[in-house]
This record gives sequence, C-alpha cells and structure tokens, in this order.
Amino acid sequence: MPEMQMRVSDEDRERTAQQLQHAFSEGRLNQLELEDRLEIALTAKTYGDLLGLVTDLPAEHAPPVPEVVELDSKNGNIKRSGDWSVPRRMRVTSKYGSVELDLSEAVIAHSVVEIELALDYGSAKIILPEGASVNVDAFRSDWGRTATSEVPGRPRPGHLSVVVSGKTKYGGLTVRYPRKRWFTH
Repeated sequence: MPEMQMRVSDEDRERTAQQLQHAFSEGRLNQLELEDRLEIALTAKTYGDLLGLVTDLPAEHAPPVPEVVELDSKNGNIKRSGDWSVPRRMRVTSKYGSVELDLSEAVIAHSVVEIELALDYGSAKIILPEGASVNVDAFRSDWGRTATSEVPGRPRPGHLSVVVSGKTKYGGLTVRYPRKRWFTH
C-alpha cells in the first residue's frame, strides 16, 4: 500500500502520541509500553510506522466526514476556520457574500481536496497549511483577479494538494498561507 510509505508530519506524530497517552490513561497500556511506543511514534518516518503502534487500540470515535459538502449563502458570508473536518470535495455557492475557508488548523484526511466555487458578487479567500499546493487553473474570474502568492501550483509529495474550480463574476480569489505572527506569548 503506497499510503503506508507516505512520510508523516510532526502533527501526525503528535496526534499518535496523544492517542497513546489516552490509551495509557484508560489502562490499556502500561508505563513501559507507553514509553516504548512514544519513542517510536516521535521518530516515525511513515504512516506504516505509526499505524503499527495503534492497531491493537480502539479507534478514536470521530464522526465520519461526508465525501461532499455543499455550503450555500445568498446574502451572508461563509466562513470555516479553526479545528474542523475538511471533506474531500466542497461546493460553495454565494450570491452576494464572501467566502473564507481556513484550512491551516483543520483536520484533513485526504491528500487532495477539491473546492468548487460559484460566486456572483463575492470574493473567496482560502488559507492553506504550510507546504500545501493549489491548482487554480479551472477557476475563472470575469471582473476580478486570482492571486496565489507564494503558494506552489504543482503538487508536492507528502503535502496537501487543493484543486479550486468554478467562477466568480465580480469577485476574486486569494489563496495563501497563514500570516506569520511576530508577537506571540
């Protein structure tokens, strides 16, 4: 399975470590098992390495993410941000409002996410996690602009790839990474 050979991120390692710590707190693992598995989890290279650490533990009970989600607004704005589950495909329709989809802190189970935009007078902003790529070749703006500033258009192995399609009449599309925070505590 090629997915098992895909390299993991620090976030994937941390998520597995949290699952192991939760299993320890429930009494499913003893202290020695936890320490051994945590050492492997924090140095894992591939999804196969991580999966082997949790296959004998109960799966986390998260509601399934639908394959396709449709978001529709006539006058209001559509915004998704923070910790949310991103479906494989999204269809977003907005007549007069704007759309903001912040994927930077979202849970994304797919390597490719397709976003179809149908905007009349509004604009859209999509914020990607660091390292992600975007393909906007199938998006058209009649009287606006499409800006992908510093976001690569070519898919990168091991990183999220977002494909944006659709059109807007009088709005634009901006795709970017999160802004750097200079003053954090």
